[in-house]
Amino acid sequence: MKYARDRKITSSHTAEVLIEAFPWIKNATGKTILIKYGGAAMVDPELRNAVMSDIVMLKIMGVNPVIVHGGGAAINKNMDKFGIDVEFKDGQRVTSDEAMDVVKMTLVGKVNEELVLAMNEHGNLAVGVNGTDAGTIIAKQRTPELGRVGTVTEVNPAYINALIASDYVPIIASVGKGDDGGSYNINADAAACAIASAIGAHKIIFLTDVDGIYTDFSDKSTLVLRASLSEMVKLAESGTMSSGMIPKINACVTALSAGVSKAHIINGTTPHALVLEIFTDAGVGTMVMRHHDDSIDPGFVEAPVSNFASKLDQSIQSIGRR
Repeated sequence: MKYARDRKITSSHTAEVLIEAFPWIKNATGKTILIKYGGAAMVDPELRNAVMSDIVMLKIMGVNPVIVHGGGAAINKNMDKFGIDVEFKDGQRVTSDEAMDVVKMTLVGKVNEELVLAMNEHGNLAVGVNGTDAGTIIAKQRTPELGRVGTVTEVNPAYINALIASDYVPIIASVGKGDDGGSYNINADAAACAIASAIGAHKIIFLTDVDGIYTDFSDKSTLVLRASLSEMVKLAESGTMSSGMIPKINACVTALSAGVSKAHIINGTTPHALVLEIFTDAGVGTMVMRHHDDSIDPGFVEAPVSNFASKLDQSIQSIGRR
């Protein structure tokens, strides 16, 4: 038998959670949000399932999520398995024809399938998409030295938009189709930015292994909560940022310059990071806006994220016990 005294969360706590989230839910409903999925949150099965659950929650709330993923760790593992040397130049994987076969096999046949299966545990919502399907991602060779590493030249959004209109969640592997009929290995951040622009995404969210952008990574108090595109450009050009922060800043700048309104960088290992970033006042990472006056919502106030996270977690646990 269960008694009211056993309940660990009060009705007032539940109300506070819902009241804070409501304006954000209303603002996000019906909009497309592209999630670039990577890092430990994609590799660890428990974290992966938690992220998929949060994305399903977004879908239930009326958001149209689209996922783009890479899979560097899995590619390295399979390259080693097949005895192919792993080589990088300027941060890009050198991809021979033989290596491209492994890249495609890994991204499309393993990583993509695992993500689709993980989401479909919660209902048949996800559809796996190879970037070459329906000519979705068109690419050209970046440089001969890198082999089959491509630069996105065009995104044909018809297939993705059709899936969204049919109420599915597209999960897209970052592989592109070349003019020569072959496939190209595409940087997942670059693919995500190009796709977000082509489908008119309201915002793009990068799931990473860090909490956001730091002006001084050794000092965790320098986490940037909110900034404009022009401020990010100045940071990138300042010469003071750590090498690990530059790609993240560049990804935000690329997405916003292509027309996306907001870009977020969050830590995918933080429980419910996606939900907290989208549906709370303070968020949990860095949000970059295209314009200075691109305000979040009237009446924005700073709120202790830890308090909300605790309430959200308690609410979810409470629901699970009913």
